[in-house]
Amino acid sequence: MARIVYLVELGPDSGKSAVALGLAELLSRKVPGIGVFRPVNPASDDVLLELLRSRYSIRDERLFGVSQAEASQMLAEGRAEELVGQIVERFRPLAHQHDAVVAIGTDIDDDLAFNVRLANEFGAVVVAVVNGSGADEAALDSMARQAYHALTDLDATVAAVVLNRTPEAVAAPKLPVPCFVIPHVPTVAAPTVAEVAAHLGASVVTAGADPHTALGRDVLDYVVGAAQVPALLTHLTPDCLLITPGDRNDLLVAAGAAHASGLVPLAGIVLTLGITPDPAALALFERLNPGLAVLTVPTASYDTIESSTRMQHRLSPANPRKVEAALGAFESNVDTAALADVLELTASARVTPLMFEYDLIDRARADKRRLVLPEGTEERIIRAADILIRRGVADLTLLGDPAVIRARARDLSVDLGAAELVDPATSPLRERFASVYRDLRAHKGVTLDLAYDVVGDVSYFGTLMVQLGHADGMVSGATHTTAATIRPAFEIIKTVPGLSVASSVFFMLLPDRVLVYGDCAVNPDPDAEQLADIALSSADTAARFGVTPRVAMLSYSTGTSGAGADVTKVAQATAIVRSRRPDLPVEGPIQYDAAIDPAVAATKLPGSAVAGQATVFVFPDLNTGNNTYKAVQRSAGAVAVGPVMQGLRKPVNDLSRGATVKDIVNTVAITAIQAQGS
Repeated sequence: MARIVYLVELGPDSGKSAVALGLAELLSRKVPGIGVFRPVNPASDDVLLELLRSRYSIRDERLFGVSQAEASQMLAEGRAEELVGQIVERFRPLAHQHDAVVAIGTDIDDDLAFNVRLANEFGAVVVAVVNGSGADEAALDSMARQAYHALTDLDATVAAVVLNRTPEAVAAPKLPVPCFVIPHVPTVAAPTVAEVAAHLGASVVTAGADPHTALGRDVLDYVVGAAQVPALLTHLTPDCLLITPGDRNDLLVAAGAAHASGLVPLAGIVLTLGITPDPAALALFERLNPGLAVLTVPTASYDTIESSTRMQHRLSPANPRKVEAALGAFESNVDTAALADVLELTASARVTPLMFEYDLIDRARADKRRLVLPEGTEERIIRAADILIRRGVADLTLLGDPAVIRARARDLSVDLGAAELVDPATSPLRERFASVYRDLRAHKGVTLDLAYDVVGDVSYFGTLMVQLGHADGMVSGATHTTAATIRPAFEIIKTVPGLSVASSVFFMLLPDRVLVYGDCAVNPDPDAEQLADIALSSADTAARFGVTPRVAMLSYSTGTSGAGADVTKVAQATAIVRSRRPDLPVEGPIQYDAAIDPAVAATKLPGSAVAGQATVFVFPDLNTGNNTYKAVQRSAGAVAVGPVMQGLRKPVNDLSRGATVKDIVNTVAITAIQAQGS
């Protein structure tokens, strides 16, 4: 039977959606498949359900019991028992199809008893969410106790109480069950400029060269512009939305200049009264290139700000940055291990791709390391850094001109305040790094002057940071070639003693399992000794990341069915692996179909401990490996995470130049975990 967690909101505007997201994230790390359910669906376009459906690959067609209108009508007609029966009937199939389900309680008529009744009918434990905004520590303690007793008095099985949106981090009240305090995070609760525009029915006058970014800025405050320019400049606040009459061209230009110059970052500008700005003033504003959206509305300034301040942001798939911020707040303030214990959640022996990816984040956060990202001015790196900081995955050092990085981050509405920014060109470390590099490469004729020039390169500077302990690992390659990333590591960090080669693996995230492919990125044509080293490194990497290693040494022949130099190389490599690691299940030479398909294995290699159930696939050469991983990635819809370097004394990993933000986050998490064991 599925583990059911029922989320109950006590008081309006508690931020229940963010807590539901956090619970779903926790459950998805423990079990292969989760479900979500709303007993009463508040809207036909429920963005929370769509967010959870898309993020956790939930395929159920119906995620709710009844609509709000149906529930209200049945209650008005005195058919409460029929309503409960109908909801439970629609919930039961969902519970049988999943290992765990998050049920998001209804706020219909603020009926706590109705929610508890449903939770008990579902066989669920209850997590209470209380709006703690504006309350001091004493008030929060009282609110937590009242929530707990209100639920237990109705015979609810309370698993935990969450005080959400509190003014600041305070000690959690002592209750018979775990109690967690999540402080208010402005970026989670704040609407975006696009959401304000939709709420007001505004038209977009201009949104610069990047409308997605301009309209995606968070609105943390509202400022009405009515005074002269000097007064306005003293009243602008960070990330505010300026609301001013459309004929105030002076304020439009002044606000654009204040943002573009870095004086104060704005969210956007709303022009009221239906007046569009003078074309000359608008042209000047656009020449400033502030990257701000300018909206126009027909209403007056007072009515516009009154309407704006009544709206609330809703978490949705359209804004992944806010989703990550909400998860960061949840994970930073909720002891997820303790919550998993009280929910009686144990990790499944089966590891799905989603569980694998989330486990990376968990393991990296458990023992934080500092990683250096040499491509600090690249947009994808900045966006990934924002997520990594919010989720507490690693401490980060970004290389590049700090002024350029900050300006780019401001343009992207990203906060990198917790990151260290270092410019190799001006860093006081450069002279020391040059001396170290000169000593390492003196046998190649490298002089101190040449070394000084070389270490000004971000890849070399970052690699030396790792070598000399200023960082625990490095991730690069979003804009640099593989050679530019890996060559400094080979020159400076070098391979682990006893290994003939450094190599790489890809984690192949298939719909129902995680496989390890090596080497698909580094060694063109390894000999038998090198192939054995690749196999041993790949097995160790698999084990480190929770994949039980069963190694298939791939060839075009299985067992003794074929002959030739390539088959002989694989056979020799297999023998070396067995001699060095008698405990490691390894089979070779073996064809791919015999390695992965139990039916084929029963025919070609009956009785093998690896055939038909291999998890680590070692390819005989780079040509075979690279083509195979790409074929599986494209034809089977697999997610390829990597290449992950192995065999270096300290972790350095290379990104594809087409890497997405998600790829970068995963690679940084992997590198952090490698650093934990180095």
